[in-house]
Amino acid sequence: QLQLVESGGGLVQAGGSLRLSCAASGRTFRAYYIGWFRQAPGKEREFVAGVNWSGSSTYYADSVKGRFTISRDNAKIAVNLQMNSLKPEDTAIYSCAADGTGLWDTAAIHYWGKGTLVTVSS
Repeated sequence: QLQLVESGGGLVQAGGSLRLSCAASGRTFRAYYIGWFRQAPGKEREFVAGVNWSGSSTYYADSVKGRFTISRDNAKIAVNLQMNSLKPEDTAIYSCAADGTGLWDTAAIHYWGKGTLVTVSS
């Protein structure tokens, strides 16, 4: 069993930065790819960024490449998402997820956090 808890969301102006954290509890953390997904009002949930079990490989959606950075700390059992140059279209609920495959398919996600709201004002 793995529990994921997000923090760090909030309100920021366009061009600003936020850092999201995903704290995990459970002995199986290292077995999973960990990713961030987001869901904007009226839209489907989409993949944002992910990292493999060791932190050596990272994955990003085209819409956030060059602006967002994901990192993993297995000692602290946490994954962070640094979001820079935020845009109003980044507004969404951001959720942390544990993926057993690294394919970032929502149907294959084993565990989800409850999410944290990010609002970017223009």
